[in-house]
Amino acid sequence: MSIFRRPDYQSDTTQFINQLKASRPELDAQQVAGRALLWDKQVDRKIWGEYREGQVEQKPYVYQTNAD
Repeated sequence: MSIFRRPDYQSDTTQFINQLKASRPELDAQQVAGRALLWDKQVDRKIWGEYREGQVEQKPYVYQTNAD
């Protein structure tokens, strides 16, 4: 080890997060549960494909009236 080596730097934010996780060990489980609630979903590719096929193509200018 070098005599010029400094201790590893940790920002104030990192120190705060480490202290928060140390004081509230259930926080990690709550984060995983929250992610599962909003993001971790099973996607049915067949249904999603049918949805895409059923969409109506948008006109180039959506506010144009039909001049039939």
